[in-house]
Amino acid sequence: MSAAPSTSSQQLPCLTIDLGLIEANVRSVTQLCTAQGISVAGVVKGAGGVVPVAAAMVRGGVSSLASSRLPQLRALRATMQLQADHDGASGVPANLPLGLLRIPGPGEIDEAVVLADWSLQSDPTALGLMAEAAGKAGRRHGVVLMLDLGDLREGWFDEDELFEQALRVERDLTALHLRGIGTNLGCYGSILPAADNLGRLVALARRIEAAIGRSLEVVSGGATTSLPLLLRGGMPAGITELRIGEAVLCAGDLPRFHGVSVPGVRIDAFTLRARIIELRKKPSLPVGERFIDAFGERPVYEDRGTRMHLLLGVGKRDFGSHGYLVPRDSRIHVIGSSSDHLICEADEPCDDLSYGTVLEFDLMYGAMLFLCDGNPYINIEFSSDLP
Repeated sequence: MSAAPSTSSQQLPCLTIDLGLIEANVRSVTQLCTAQGISVAGVVKGAGGVVPVAAAMVRGGVSSLASSRLPQLRALRATMQLQADHDGASGVPANLPLGLLRIPGPGEIDEAVVLADWSLQSDPTALGLMAEAAGKAGRRHGVVLMLDLGDLREGWFDEDELFEQALRVERDLTALHLRGIGTNLGCYGSILPAADNLGRLVALARRIEAAIGRSLEVVSGGATTSLPLLLRGGMPAGITELRIGEAVLCAGDLPRFHGVSVPGVRIDAFTLRARIIELRKKPSLPVGERFIDAFGERPVYEDRGTRMHLLLGVGKRDFGSHGYLVPRDSRIHVIGSSSDHLICEADEPCDDLSYGTVLEFDLMYGAMLFLCDGNPYINIEFSSDLP
C-alpha cells in the first residue's frame, strides 16, 4: 500500500503489469510441463492479448500463443509482421504459431483461417466452412477436435462422432490439417481434470492414430485446471499440450482453490491501484427498507457494527466483481461495489489512511479479464524488471 496524498498526479485507477514476473512465471510452468513431455500454448486472452504480455510469454518458453478473440489475434499477427520487417521490433517471432480457442462464427471464418494457424473445433458444419475458406486462401489450417468429457462446454459428447470427424478431416478436408484432439474442463461445469477423464482423451487419440497411420501432433489436456493433476503426479501419459493463461498471469487460482503451487510462480504480476475518495465511520448494515441494487441483485449484508468505511474510485465497470480483488493490506476488507465505486472496510488502527491514500490489490482471473480488455477508464503501465 502507498500512503501518498491526493496531490499525486498519477492517473488512477491504474493497472501495473510486471512483465518480468510473467516471464519468470511462464518459465517455471513450461519447465514443469516440458519435464513431462508437455508443451505450453500461452493463452493471452485474460490479459487482453496485449503484445508486451505475449512477448513475455514467448521469452518464458511457450510453444504458441492463443486467444478466443480474433481482434487479439489480429493485433498479434500485425506485431509479428513488424518482427519480420524490423528484426527484434516486437518480441513475438514471425513464425510463432497462433491458435484460436473459440469456434468462429460464419462471418469470422475467412479471417480466422488467415489469422490463426490452428483452432479448436467441434462442429461439422464449421469444419466444412473452414476447409473451404482455407482452400480459397491457399492455406492449410490446423484443427484440434474437442471432446466433451463432462464439463458441457464445447466438444463432441460421443467419442464415435469425433472419431468419424477426425477421419473426415484427415481424408476429405484436404485444406485442413488434423493437428490433434483436446478437451476443456473446469470452465463451465467445474469438472476437475482427472486420470480417468483425461485417460479417455488419450485412448481416443490412440484410436485415431491407429486409423490414420500417423501420430497426432497434440493431445491437448486442458488449461490451468489441469496443472494440479500434473503437480500431483496423476497426469496420464500421452497428454502432450496444455493451454495455460491464468496460471502464469494473475496465477492465484492454484494456491487459493486447489491448494497447490508451481515452484517459482508468483501471484503479484498484476497490481490494481486505486485511491480512497471518502473515509469515515459508518454502520456496516444498510439502514432502511431494502430492495434490489443497481444490478437487479439482492446482496446479503452482515451486521458488524460501526466500521471504518472506505470508498475508492474504481468499480464494477472496471473489474467486473469486487470478489475478484484481494487487498494487499491485511487490514482492508472488500465488502461491495457499484458501477464506479469500491466499498471497503478497514480494521483499526488505520490513522495512516486518508483521502487520497492509494490502496493496492492482487487480481483474480475475472478482474484481470475486465481490466485488461480495452478498458478506457484504466491506465495500464508495464514494468520490465526481472525478479
